Amino acid sequence: MEALITSISTVALAEMGDKTQLLALFLAARFPSKTAIILGMLFATLINHALSAWFGVEAANWIPASWVHWVVGVSFIAVGLWLLIPDKDDSEEGSMLKYGAFTATLILFFLAEIGDKTQIATVLLGAHYGAVGLVLLGSTIGMMLANVPVVFAGNWIMDRINPTLTRRLACVLFLVMGLVSIIPPML
Repeated sequence: MEALITSISTVALAEMGDKTQLLALFLAARFPSKTAIILGMLFATLINHALSAWFGVEAANWIPASWVHWVVGVSFIAVGLWLLIPDKDDSEEGSMLKYGAFTATLILFFLAEIGDKTQIATVLLGAHYGAVGLVLLGSTIGMMLANVPVVFAGNWIMDRINPTLTRRLACVLFLVMGLVSIIPPML
């Protein structure tokens, strides 16, 4: 249960103000079919995060057991600090829009997640918990919790969320997870 709840909360917080959230806002403004956008986000996230969680579990198997806690802990801290840097919408999605809401969302979301904070967080969560299914479920729920409301009420929500405070809260959560990963082996 810890893997599921931690994955939901960390990914949802990390996603606030992220470029994929900005992409969801853009797609919602561009396409009338909110269902197609949401399904595209869901499938893109499932594919991307399944690969990420699996990779995290496998990477943890390659690293010497005595190092795993340190690598995962320091990585969580690095991602936490990275969260303090605001994302910018730097994608070039214009050419994908001709394919329709579902296909454009599926492709753009998948590509936008590559190397993104939430993908790296999913890799780290997979490495930390060794539970691909729970991390995949949690990270997907977290992504959907952060992005589905943006599809339906994007501008209204974005005007009311303090992105700086949200990034700071996410940073603190990742710092705590990093310290928790490092400290138990030291005791």
